[in-house]
Amino acid sequence: MARRDRLRKKQTDLRPTSSKVRLALFNILYDVSGTRFLDLFAGTGEVGLDALKKGADKVVFVEKNKKRAFEIKKKVSKHFSNYKVYPEDSIKFLKSYGENFNIIFADPPYNYKDYNKLIDLALLKLEDNGIFILEHNSNNSFGADKERKYGDTVLSFFYK
Repeated sequence: MARRDRLRKKQTDLRPTSSKVRLALFNILYDVSGTRFLDLFAGTGEVGLDALKKGADKVVFVEKNKKRAFEIKKKVSKHFSNYKVYPEDSIKFLKSYGENFNIIFADPPYNYKDYNKLIDLALLKLEDNGIFILEHNSNNSFGADKERKYGDTVLSFFYK
C-alpha cells in the first residue's frame, strides 16, 4: 500500500467538528469565560481550543489516540498554559478523574456503542447548572433537553 493511502486510511476514523457546527455551538453557549471545559474524543482539539480562545479558565482534552493527543498538546501549548491533555479512553477518564466541569463536550465516532454510559458518566461529572453537549449523527436520539441539527450532525444538550 502506498504511503499516501496508508495515511488516508488512518484518518478515516477522524471526523472533526465542522467550523459551522463549532460556530453554532459557541453561539449557543454564548459565554464560556471562567468555566472548566472538558473536550472528550478531542480528535484535532479544535473545540477545546475554541473554548480557550473564548476565555475558559481550564480546558481538559481527552483523546485516546496518542499521536493525536500529542498533536493537540503541541498546538495548544503555543498559546495557552491552562490546559491538560489525557491520552486515554473517555469512559475510563470519566470514571477516574476527580474534578467536575461546567461544560462537557463529546464528539464520539458516529458508530460509537456506549452512548448511554457516556451520557450517564458525563452528567455525573457536571457541576450544578452545567451543560453536557453530545455531537452525534441525526439517526440517533437520546432524550436531550435541547437538540440542534446541522445537516446530518446533531448537537444534543443535557442540563444539570
